[in-house]
Amino acid sequence: MKKVTSHDVARLAGVSQPTVSRALRNLPGTSPETRQKVLDAALELSYVPSDSARALSTTQSRRVAVVSEELTNPYYPELVEPIRRRLAEAGLRTVVVTDSEHRAVGPEVLADGSYDGVILTTTLRTSALPRDLTERGIPHVLVNRVLDHPESPSCSVDNSAGARAVVELLAGLGHRHVGLVQGPVATSTGRERADALRKALRARGVRVRRDELVRTAFDHDAGRAAAGELLDRAERPTAIVGGNDVIALGVLSAARERGLRVPEDLTVAGFDDIPMAGWPLVGLTTVRCDLERLAHTAVELLQDAMTTPAPPPVERRIPVSLVLRGTHGPAPG
Repeated sequence: MKKVTSHDVARLAGVSQPTVSRALRNLPGTSPETRQKVLDAALELSYVPSDSARALSTTQSRRVAVVSEELTNPYYPELVEPIRRRLAEAGLRTVVVTDSEHRAVGPEVLADGSYDGVILTTTLRTSALPRDLTERGIPHVLVNRVLDHPESPSCSVDNSAGARAVVELLAGLGHRHVGLVQGPVATSTGRERADALRKALRARGVRVRRDELVRTAFDHDAGRAAAGELLDRAERPTAIVGGNDVIALGVLSAARERGLRVPEDLTVAGFDDIPMAGWPLVGLTTVRCDLERLAHTAVELLQDAMTTPAPPPVERRIPVSLVLRGTHGPAPG
């Protein structure tokens, strides 16, 4: 049997092939009457543009877009995979849409009718994207990020509790000179962890000078360069806390390049507990975030949003715990 193509649909509907493409994706520029003609023709010919015939008859794609950073950052595969499993258990397919500072994902990609819902993992504190999705009626949830002015369901980890646990460890080991290599202030993760660390350190009588809090991207090379700035000073910190494990791995690299022993000369702590942190070669002391529970909560919130018009901007926080491995020790001297 000859395979039906979009050109066959175009001929039957009396429109151009690009019009068929726009109509089936529900893009702007196609009148309701024309779109209906295309849908009718597609149904008559049993034409399915993707792998979901249901999309033509019910306007449901059973697909969810998961907006993620590029998967070269090892944190994101560890977050996206449990989300994918949870969505699959709910009968939903995952489409990973990558976001970066060079190519930000906008509503024109997420609200074109291709997805029944959206999970946002890279949202900035003041992003307008959640509001754009709300105005277009696209169910969505924020994961690992929150907005300054919450208007969408979100779930994240308890960054404040994690920061306090790290500081209690460092203070108990006698560290009085602590450097912080933290993530971008434009992200809630970067802001919350840095603010909570400084607050907890002040409460223990440890002051962090303004120039000893270094902001950088959540990646190894950036963490390595930022840590180098602190370690090359005449009076270097006895401990450095990374804004996430990938930054902390960069701190370890910077220490090794300078011949510093960890933990004898420098204590290093991270945040997230990605699998790499537990490798015997690394043995990073870090804050464990339960990504399975985070994924479960995210999908639960999304399912609620898909069945409840205008869901309230609830915010869920997932508990954390401190994992003690081999990169912490008493302050030198």
